[in-house]
Amino acid sequence: MKLDELKLNVDYFQFDESLFQKLAAQPLNNPHLVSYSKSACDLIGLDYEECEKEDFVKFINGEKVLDGSQPYSMVYAGHQFGYFVPQLGDGRAINLGSVNDWHLQTKGSGLTRYSRQGDGRAVLRSSIREFIMSEAMHSLGIPTTRALALIGSSHKVFRSYEEVETGAVVMRMSPSWIRVGTFEFFAKTKDSKKNLTQLADYVIKQSYPHLENEENRYEKMFYELVDNTAELIAKWQVYGFMHGVMNSDNMSMAGLTIDYGPYAFMDIFEKHNICNHTDVEGRYSYNNQPHIAGWNLEVLANALKDICDFEKLMSYLETFIPQHIKVYLELMNKRIGLDESLSGNSNLDLIIELLGSLESAKCDYNCFFYELTKIKSLEEVSAITDICVFREPIIKWLKEYKKVIKEQNQDFKIMQKLMKKINPKYVIKNYMLQESIDNAKEGDFKLVNDLLNIAQNPFDEHKEFERYSKPTPAEHANLRLSCSS
Repeated sequence: MKLDELKLNVDYFQFDESLFQKLAAQPLNNPHLVSYSKSACDLIGLDYEECEKEDFVKFINGEKVLDGSQPYSMVYAGHQFGYFVPQLGDGRAINLGSVNDWHLQTKGSGLTRYSRQGDGRAVLRSSIREFIMSEAMHSLGIPTTRALALIGSSHKVFRSYEEVETGAVVMRMSPSWIRVGTFEFFAKTKDSKKNLTQLADYVIKQSYPHLENEENRYEKMFYELVDNTAELIAKWQVYGFMHGVMNSDNMSMAGLTIDYGPYAFMDIFEKHNICNHTDVEGRYSYNNQPHIAGWNLEVLANALKDICDFEKLMSYLETFIPQHIKVYLELMNKRIGLDESLSGNSNLDLIIELLGSLESAKCDYNCFFYELTKIKSLEEVSAITDICVFREPIIKWLKEYKKVIKEQNQDFKIMQKLMKKINPKYVIKNYMLQESIDNAKEGDFKLVNDLLNIAQNPFDEHKEFERYSKPTPAEHANLRLSCSS
């Protein structure tokens, strides 16, 4: 389909006009295409060659408005690092409408009513990070928003504590942009019950359409979000992902990963790892993510009091951690090739011991699983121990692993076939992204596009980039990033 043939649908103006702002984007100076995702194009039926045209850049930059579109930004509230902020909102994002039920949104398009002290802009480095990681997470089977395209510019953006940078815009896509924080804001409005009911019906239509004619559908919406979030956080932790800013306004009502900021995939495994240097207390550390997700869901339950049975919501919320653990163990068993049905305790002890051993050994988390996937036998494990700073903890764990395999009468070669489906050769690390950012600042976008290809095909070989399948260089491991990242 041609760009001009796309017809967008805007369905948000059913809400009170105080809950959104209609506005136009503020275009960047001298915009240019950096990259686009063919996979994301497929979701909305857009021909790839359309993305190479000047009109496409104008579309991303807000200079071209498609048929049916009326750009707008949404208001929401949220708990940020545990403290309630009564008004937040799309401070630098503009919604354009939906195509094939994918809601298009540009990030970095200028000031909105909700920008507060911000400038409404996004810089090239953070935009590259979100663009690539959105596609990487999808390719690992982790629910996420998607990214259609990225443009850069000569537009100067000032960050007082950092260098002068250039502005960029990411075109983001999601089945829904409604957040827990949206419900928090609606719950504080004058006509809260009416607004909450309308918002809940809107979310159900977008994300849980099978509930539209159900009794107690608002409670059931909450239950399904609990289930979806339990699975989401389990997948984050199985692959060593840390979001970095799990504020309630960054938590999707569709159970998706949204708002990529100071995120990281684990380098050297540390269960209390913190990837956001603003997070001085470790609220959003790797190990704390399930508990914070549960905390945010309790915030949502409180916001839904006017239209739901609060006690029922809180009772169901008690299933969140058990569900999370169940999914986590199922996936971790697959990462080490075991069939949990053959184990009475889902190999819980072995997995706990593995995490302790990885931490003691100072071993690169995802590289460990990849090396385990491809060794010739459990008698030849030097490829695994060579990536550890301290070998003994992993050697000890491998002995226990062999015992379990023998007890369960499993064939290691067959196990490896299972592992190859879940253990990627490549996981996008922050040092790789930084290399592409450094090149992009000089006008070279080849590595951005190469990393996009790797991100979308993490199980493939990519011989030219073999070094990216190795452990993160020590000087770049477990670095903390800022919220502007």
